[in-house]
Amino acid sequence: MIVDILRGESLHMTGFRPEDDAYWNRVFEDGLYLRLVDSDTAFPHAGHAPSGASATSFAFSFRTLADDRLIGFGALHSIAWNNQTGRLAIGIGEERDRGKGYGREMLDLLLRYAFWELNLHRVGLDVSAYNTAAIRLYEAAGFKREGKCREDVFRDGRRYDRILMGILRREWERRSR
Repeated sequence: MIVDILRGESLHMTGFRPEDDAYWNRVFEDGLYLRLVDSDTAFPHAGHAPSGASATSFAFSFRTLADDRLIGFGALHSIAWNNQTGRLAIGIGEERDRGKGYGREMLDLLLRYAFWELNLHRVGLDVSAYNTAAIRLYEAAGFKREGKCREDVFRDGRRYDRILMGILRREWERRSR
């Protein structure tokens, strides 16, 4: 019997599977996805699932409960165990799955894992200022804007700030009750 790491109302967190490569190959051809998920150079390439775990990072697939369909990934990375802090990243691969509430559920499951399984005290992230949907999602989940790196991202001939955000365990627990 397989037991999920964490299960939400419509999604569950799983490990990465070999059959996921076709999904990631398709997603890494999508310029919009590449621009939303990271500030690195966007270029189409053969994708592969993010690596599963190391001493300072944990990455998961997110799949629908209804049909076990892969919709994206989530990761906790750059964990400083002595400080009980880490960073978070999520990505929903295909446009058809965006705007359906999956991001909020992915974020909630990852934060539950970060605070209750890994015993972290703080989780941070950064997001490009042009990714307004993600910023709204993070603020709705309780993340606070903590600063910005001015004109840190260069996209399509324009400069954008990179917004730094964070949430403390007690802030998340208050919202999750």
